[in-house]
Amino acid sequence: MKNDTVNTEITLLDKKLAVETDPLQRLFLIDKLASHYAFTNIDKADILLEEQYQLFEMVDYPDFKVNYFLNRGMVENQRYNYTDAETYYLEGLSFLEEVGAVSEQIEALIDYAGVCINLESPKNAEEALDKAKNLLKRFPDRKMMARVICREGFIQLHFNNFPNAIEQLLAAQKEILSFGTNLTLKDFYFLTLIYSGLGRIYEKNDDIEKAAYAYEKVVEICETKDIRTRLAWHYINVGNSYMALDRITDAIPYFLKSVDSDDDHSQYARASAYGSLGYIFLELDRQEEALTFFDEADSLYREITNDDDYSFSVIEAWRGRAYIELGKTKKGLNCYKKALEHSEQIEDFKQLTNICGVLADYYADIESYKEAYEYLKLSNLYAKKYEKQQDKKRQKELEVKYEAMEKKKEADMLKIEATRLRLKALRAQMNPHFMYNALNSIQHFITSNNTKSAAKYLAKFALLMRQSLEYSEQDTISLEKEIEFLENYLYINQKLRFDNKLNYSFNIDDELEEDIIGLPAMIIQPYVENAIEHGFRSLKKGRLSIDFSLFDENTILCVVEDNGIGRAKAKELTRNDPRYQNHRSRGTEITEKRLQILHQTKGTGILVKTIDLIDKKKNKALGTRVEIKIPIVEY
Repeated sequence: MKNDTVNTEITLLDKKLAVETDPLQRLFLIDKLASHYAFTNIDKADILLEEQYQLFEMVDYPDFKVNYFLNRGMVENQRYNYTDAETYYLEGLSFLEEVGAVSEQIEALIDYAGVCINLESPKNAEEALDKAKNLLKRFPDRKMMARVICREGFIQLHFNNFPNAIEQLLAAQKEILSFGTNLTLKDFYFLTLIYSGLGRIYEKNDDIEKAAYAYEKVVEICETKDIRTRLAWHYINVGNSYMALDRITDAIPYFLKSVDSDDDHSQYARASAYGSLGYIFLELDRQEEALTFFDEADSLYREITNDDDYSFSVIEAWRGRAYIELGKTKKGLNCYKKALEHSEQIEDFKQLTNICGVLADYYADIESYKEAYEYLKLSNLYAKKYEKQQDKKRQKELEVKYEAMEKKKEADMLKIEATRLRLKALRAQMNPHFMYNALNSIQHFITSNNTKSAAKYLAKFALLMRQSLEYSEQDTISLEKEIEFLENYLYINQKLRFDNKLNYSFNIDDELEEDIIGLPAMIIQPYVENAIEHGFRSLKKGRLSIDFSLFDENTILCVVEDNGIGRAKAKELTRNDPRYQNHRSRGTEITEKRLQILHQTKGTGILVKTIDLIDKKKNKALGTRVEIKIPIVEY
């Protein structure tokens, strides 16, 4: 019923577009239609997107431009043009960072991860999904999280880690199905991915009955919801499952549907379907019809490439069997010879073993025992090579799995360590000396009946404490909130500890969008506190500047500079004042460890550089400058 409603809406939009002349209205209609046809009719989506691109010359509308890139990326992905799809998605994501809603960013990252998986770039897929998960922590969405889990299942499938893959795919399936009838076309698209992935796992584990059921579910969803862009392959999957179950006549309609599927642009799928049909008719002793299908398959394969030795070997071997069964021995043996040549080109030892075994049996049947013996020897030789080849493959798979597990363990340990250090930093965050002085000053206002000042500074102090506790529980806060926290901290120091003899300033580079850029929470305060506690002792007046600038696209440079007594003098005073002996190590050193971990996860270097400012002529300390490189994190 819901599908009928959607089709009715699309029909109405198509009719409106046919008569609409206003460029902006056409953009709006195309935007709606293209996002639908990207799953149901990519030829139509392609035409609409081409017009939309031309309309941008007349109407500059950023939201539609973002959707153009994302829809174009989806279409190219459905066309198997994965490199082009990646280019469009990256362009769309770049736009979304400037003008997009968080929900759009999450969806685009998940779709981009799918393209990365198709490009066999699991690392890029994982990075995209990590970004999506970070956004979902702050803006939860169960459907989007289910899609993330689905993509993670396919990454595990890429590494042949079937237990983890099936666990994640089943979890994603359960979550999506829990929404009942409240599912969109794209939700059903993800269900087709899930069932396809499950089918592959069952097939690899020789549970063909379950594989057939999963592939049948994919076809059922695609036909019911008109999701036709990969339907040719889905038909083939069902047909192959039936063949494995010896239900070859049941497989025929699915291969024929694959051949007739105009919506799937994969010539390779059609060639595969023709080849499978030829094999079925060969099994049914209908060799002439089988040869016709083999000719169709061969022709399509050669339209794609002349280098597909695997497919050509399979087709030639099947042809060889058909000709021999028809009594055309010379033609048949010639086909087998070609099949062997193709398999030798790619060292397909399994195919070579089978072909040589078939030829050994053939020559034995006609009592040509010398040739039979030679091919039997070759078959055994290739069988050993195949076993060795499989051992190497299994070894490589285990190495990849092990490396993936070790990386995950390392990432998990880094997260645990970062959390531990964050909690430790919280305990070291506020110098008790600062808190004692602030509260003592507030108490002085109360006892001297200066209730106005007491209320004002008590409220400021309470706000600072709330911010400290709130932000310390978060992994990430915005640059804006970090600055607000530091301003409150410095204001209280200025008014309650230094009697207005502390001056401070903030300078934020125009390139930085304070409300959007994210930083690790509470990362700068220990350096500011260190400047105050150590740099301004014995000074009548103190000056502190905090500057933020963009170091590179992934890093902010924060510079904390004071006009204090310098590190040498501070160390001398510290030796004689036990209150300050441990605080530096508890504050800034913990923070530097946090930064090291954060930079490791970002894959970049870490630098916290402390510079002594000295008047060389007078050999006098002018203060200290600390340069902190802070990784920008998703916010």
